[in-house]
Amino acid sequence: MRRSSNAKVILLVEDNPADARLTKEAFQETGISHRLYVVEDGVEAMSFLQRKGGYADAVRPELILLDLNLPKKDGRQVLLEIKSDESLRRIPVVVLTTSVADHDILRAYESQANAYITKPVDMDRFLEIVNAIDKFWFKLATLPLN
Repeated sequence: MRRSSNAKVILLVEDNPADARLTKEAFQETGISHRLYVVEDGVEAMSFLQRKGGYADAVRPELILLDLNLPKKDGRQVLLEIKSDESLRRIPVVVLTTSVADHDILRAYESQANAYITKPVDMDRFLEIVNAIDKFWFKLATLPLN
C-alpha cells in the first residue's frame, strides 16, 4: 500500500550539526514535499529503523542519507546492518559523506550502498545534489513498497 501523503520520508544520519542544518535547508529551499528525520549516530539510526526505545512509532523511511564517520556506531557498520536485515534491506541508502577515499567508496558499494555522494561545501552545489536525489529516487525510480 502506498503512503497517502506525497511527503517523502527521509532519514538523515548525520552527527555534524552544520551538515544536518545544510541538508534541512537544502530540502526546504528546493520545495520538495518531505519529512526529514535526523539522528546523530549509528546506534540511534538503528533504533529508529528497528523502532526501538523512543522510536517505537517511527515512520519507515523511503530513503536513508547516511554519513560514514559517526559516533557510537560507524556508518559503515550501520550500512552492513541495514543491508543484512530482511525488513530494512530494500530501503535505498545513499552514502552522503566528506570522504573521497577510494577504499570508502569501494567498501560502501561492496556493502550494497545504493549510491555514494561526496558532500559539497557550498549551498548551490548542495541544492543540485538534493534536486538530483529527489528527481532520481522519488520521480524516476520505482521503489518497493515497505
